[in-house]
Parts: sequence; structure tokens; C-alpha cells
Amino acid sequence: MGPKLSIAAKQILEGNRRALAKAITLIESAKPGHIEQGQALLDELLPHTGKSIRIGISGVPGVGKSTFIEAFGLYLISQGKKVAVLAVDPSSPLAGGSILGDKTRMECLSRSQKAFIRPSPTSGSLGGVANKTREAMLLAEAAGYDIILVETVGVGQSEYEVAGMVDFFAVLMLPNAGDELQGIKKGILELADALLVNKADGDAVDQAQMTKRHYENAFHLLRQNSFWTPRVLPISARDNDNIDTVWGMILDYVIRAKESGSFEQKRINQNRNWLDKLVNELLQQLLMKNPDAQKIWPQLESQVLKGTITPFTAAKKIIATL
Repeated sequence: MGPKLSIAAKQILEGNRRALAKAITLIESAKPGHIEQGQALLDELLPHTGKSIRIGISGVPGVGKSTFIEAFGLYLISQGKKVAVLAVDPSSPLAGGSILGDKTRMECLSRSQKAFIRPSPTSGSLGGVANKTREAMLLAEAAGYDIILVETVGVGQSEYEVAGMVDFFAVLMLPNAGDELQGIKKGILELADALLVNKADGDAVDQAQMTKRHYENAFHLLRQNSFWTPRVLPISARDNDNIDTVWGMILDYVIRAKESGSFEQKRINQNRNWLDKLVNELLQQLLMKNPDAQKIWPQLESQVLKGTITPFTAAKKIIATL
């Protein structure tokens, strides 16, 4: 017998959706008491995490991400899976808040008992939101969700954050090869394990094929890891075309990644990076709360701005107050 579990942990392990939602609210809270409780709960549940497949989904606004996630989620449920959808949203509350701001965009999926949909926390820096999403992912795994879909808007840094917490990263594209790389930076291509050319339906079918060839050529120019060459798939989330092929491809990736040892190694590296980031963030918080640091900081800053002392020397003095 393991250690005695709290009521909240027991309920989550039983797959209670309300208990899971409450636990995520707890870890998203900035109140010190809640932070303690949330982390204690995570510690209890940690042995029951890590068994899911974590899939990141990105793409520019208008590419049909919600339609795809709904079609894909419903397909996975039809295959006997439990699916959790989480979001990392870098947008400010001013710009319209959370990606999943409401669940109406995934109406059928949100009604399924085998799905759990969670908007991202609306406040906080991107790094903070990403950390909360990582923790929410662990809670969802403990609650028995086999597939975790992490959604992000296709804007720069948030994609790196999401790619750093998932096993497989898919980027949705539109079928217009003429747009060259559609403003998608080379860096994003290096992150992607697959490009899904969505809306490959109606008049756009030929365009989608051209786009497919275009991106396949782009991938051949990039250095890739040994066991996997990123694939380009035309799909239509609206018509449910090739949605099963996407899942087949991800399974193929997972099998190869596990056989080559890359799957486990990637998760180890992600945890290592996550630890480093948290140490840096907590150190920064300590400095912000430290009265001695706060006292000398403005003086040192003005000296740096006047050019009488180097930023390095100033930083060392501030750190020394700890």
C-alpha cells in the first residue's frame, strides 16, 4: 500500500471532472496558501502521471484549429480514448482573453463525458501560464486522460513554450503555397513534427497538394532528428478528411520515438529545462521581495544608466543581498 491519499487526490484518480477542474483552479491561483495546497496535491498525484501522449497544436488565427481539435478529439473518443484540451494563450486580456475563452467553439467535444476542456489562465506572463499548463497536464494525466492536446496561437514564443512540454508538435497551415512560408518562421518549422494543411477541401484541394510539396522541400533542407522526418498532411477538419491518418501518424511517431529511446529522453530534457526555469523564476521572486535588494536596486540602476558602473557589477551587488 502506498501513502494515504487526500480526498481531492482520490477523486481525481477516479476521474471526477469537477475535482480535476477545482484542482487546476487551485494550481492557477497566486495565493500562497493555494500554491502550497496545489503543489502538495501534485506531489501526491505525481506517481500517476506521465502515461498519456502529449500533443501540441499550433497555427495562425483563422486556420481552423478549433474545428480540427473538435474533429480530432471526437475521433480519438470514438477510438476509446479520453481527451483533455488545454491552452497556452499569450494574448493579453485586452486582446480578447483566452483562446478557449468559451467552449462554444467545440460544442460537440465539450458535451462528451470523455473530454475535458480547459481555457488557459487569463493572467500572468507567458512563462507563468505555460508552467500552470504543465501542471494542469499532470493533473489531467492522473485523472486518466490518455491524450492531452495543448493548443496555442501561432505567435512566436508561445510555440516554443508548447513544443517544450509535448511529445509531438503539429502546426496547422492554410492551403496557399503562394504565401511562401506564410510568415511561419524557420524556427517553427524546426519545432514541427508535422504540418497539417487544413481546409484542403472544395477548390483548395490542388492548392493543398502544392503546399504539401512546398513544405516537404523545406523540410528536406532542415536538419532533423534521426528517427523521424516531419510529414506534411493535407486534411479537412470540416469534412473529417484524413483525421484518422493524423492519429496513425502520431502513433507511428510515438512507436519510433520509444524504440529509439528518444521519447523518454525528450521528457527528461523537458523536465530538466522546466526545473531550471522554475529555479530562475523563484530566485527572481525572492529578489523582488527582498527589502535590501529593493533598497539598492534603484541607485544601482541609475548608476548603470549614467554609465558609471557596468550592468554586471550592479547585478552582482543586487544578488549579493540574498
